[in-house]
Amino acid sequence: QVQVMESGGGLVQPGGSLRLSCAASGSIFSINAMSWYRQAAGKQRTLVARIRDTGAISYEDSVKGRFTISRDYTKTLTYLQMNSLKPEDTAVYYCSARTHDQDYWGQGTQVTVSS
Repeated sequence: QVQVMESGGGLVQPGGSLRLSCAASGSIFSINAMSWYRQAAGKQRTLVARIRDTGAISYEDSVKGRFTISRDYTKTLTYLQMNSLKPEDTAVYYCSARTHDQDYWGQGTQVTVSS
C-alpha cells in the first residue's frame, strides 16, 4: 500500500510561479513512477508530468519549458515546479504513485491562475 498527499496549491497571478509537493508513504520501494495529473472543471483528468525510477521524465506538450518535475533522493517527495503560469493551467492537480499493479492517488490540490 502507498499513500500520497499533495500540498502547495493556491491562487497566483498569470506569469507567476508555484511549487507543488507530493509526499509518499507506505511501500515506497514498490513505486516505479511518480506523476502529476490535473483536472480542470468540466474536463477529463490529464497527465502533466511523470518521472520514472530510471530517471526518465516526460511532460505534456503545453507545459514543456514551464513546468519541472523532480524527486528527492529519498524518493518520498516529488515536486512540480510551475513557472510562467497561465489561466489555462487552472485545475485541481493530483499526485499519483505507480506500482507494478496499481496507481495510488492523492486528494488533489487546487491551483488557480487569475488576476
